[in-house]
Amino acid sequence: MPFHTLRLPLKDSPCKIVYVCRNVKDVLVPLWHFRCAHLEKEVDMESLFESLCEGVGSFGQFWEHVLSYWRGSLENPQRVLFMRYEEMKSAPSAQVKRLAEFLGCPFTEEEAEHGSVDKIVEFCSLRNLSGMEVNNVPHFTFFRKGEVGDFKNHLTPEMENKIDMTIEEKYKGSGLKF
Repeated sequence: MPFHTLRLPLKDSPCKIVYVCRNVKDVLVPLWHFRCAHLEKEVDMESLFESLCEGVGSFGQFWEHVLSYWRGSLENPQRVLFMRYEEMKSAPSAQVKRLAEFLGCPFTEEEAEHGSVDKIVEFCSLRNLSGMEVNNVPHFTFFRKGEVGDFKNHLTPEMENKIDMTIEEKYKGSGLKF
């Protein structure tokens, strides 16, 4: 099913979708590291950058993919929750509460007072998840830094500007901002 038709089956579907989106600049660097580790050779950052700017990603047309979930969340907010990675990093407790409410199981006052939200945030932290034995898969790099803005250490100002202009063009009029 093409990504742009995502919103059509949602109207009658009982399922709930949680879509986590990350700024494409911060997607590029871990994707590059992952591909280098997976292929066990150096991957050209410039060609990966150009592919991403053109919208070619692992799951099809990247820009339309993101917009389809964004539109779905606007058209059917009871069924599609659009979350930004940057918001999850800056306010993890608020985002865990938001997710729980969306799923129909909000935290009780007692749970909140006893630190349930903080325990979930800690359990789901990159530090904790990356240390779990189940996630220690040889030859793959599933966990890296998880930082917002690390792209500044890898992209040239020209690359950053090109992505910014592409984001502006692709998401224009949608209300989606990064």
